[in-house]
Amino acid sequence: MKLSVVIPVYGCREALEELYERLVKSLNEITNDYEIILVNDCCPQNSIEIIQKICDKDKRVIGIELSRNFGQMKAILAGLEHSTGDWVVVMDCDLQDRPEEIINLYNKTKEGYDVVFARKKKRKDNFFKILISKIFYKIYSFATDVKYDSTLCNFSIINRKVVDSYCKMREEHRAYVIYIQWLGFKQTAIDVENDKRKAGKSSYNFKKRFKMAMDIIFSQSDKVLKAIVFMGFLITLISLIAVLVIVVNYFIHKVAEGWSSIIATMCLMSGIIIFTVGIVGIYIGNIFVQSKNRPLYIIRNIFNEKEEKENEQEEYNISNI
Repeated sequence: MKLSVVIPVYGCREALEELYERLVKSLNEITNDYEIILVNDCCPQNSIEIIQKICDKDKRVIGIELSRNFGQMKAILAGLEHSTGDWVVVMDCDLQDRPEEIINLYNKTKEGYDVVFARKKKRKDNFFKILISKIFYKIYSFATDVKYDSTLCNFSIINRKVVDSYCKMREEHRAYVIYIQWLGFKQTAIDVENDKRKAGKSSYNFKKRFKMAMDIIFSQSDKVLKAIVFMGFLITLISLIAVLVIVVNYFIHKVAEGWSSIIATMCLMSGIIIFTVGIVGIYIGNIFVQSKNRPLYIIRNIFNEKEEKENEQEEYNISNI
């Protein structure tokens, strides 16, 4: 049994050394056959220096340097696609996810589960961040008609079947937990303890969180479009009733409505039309981005790349001469 640990790295240079030491200690309790994959998502703190240092010290650590910042979800994808373990752990680099909890996740898989998520019942994040997360999952659950748990996090262990299935999904806008849940398989979650962020601060400000939430919802659900259709039908019905009332009022009371009500109605309808066109435009924009079929990430360099991958590349090159 081989175990892989995939860790996207961004904004926590000071935590990497301690993360590595605690990981080695925890993984050795499970198996000696493991690999640690650190994916540098163009960290502004130049974390690649620490990653390279760790790779030089331990050949079981693989360092992947992306050519630019592609985002956490695509960094996770890069790590998963280069993992070789029968089981793969995904976790953050800021030590909020305790490496010591990996053995608890792994032990739960022995009950026959393909996926085990970590559930953070007492998150160490601020109130605003927790609230935004809950609101997003409520909206997303409504949009997709599937119930999602806001206490689940990226910290998880999945088997090779799940990894391979996840990597086949090539959507531009990604969400790790949501996609893994969508795949199905036998899943569960366990409560874990988590710590405060070891170093730096989260790059996910409100603007980025809002954008990510909109991208995921509009790329995964057509319920907003259906809601617009319903809204259009409702407005049409109300307008028809209003016209009938005005006509009846005119013939009975000989009273005609003033121009101000017409202008107000026109402004309202114009706003609704612009809003509707904007929503449709977002969906079309997502289709446009996806249709380009560009690589989801680009690798600049790999440290301690596995020999079998190098041999496969050599055989491919020879066969094409």
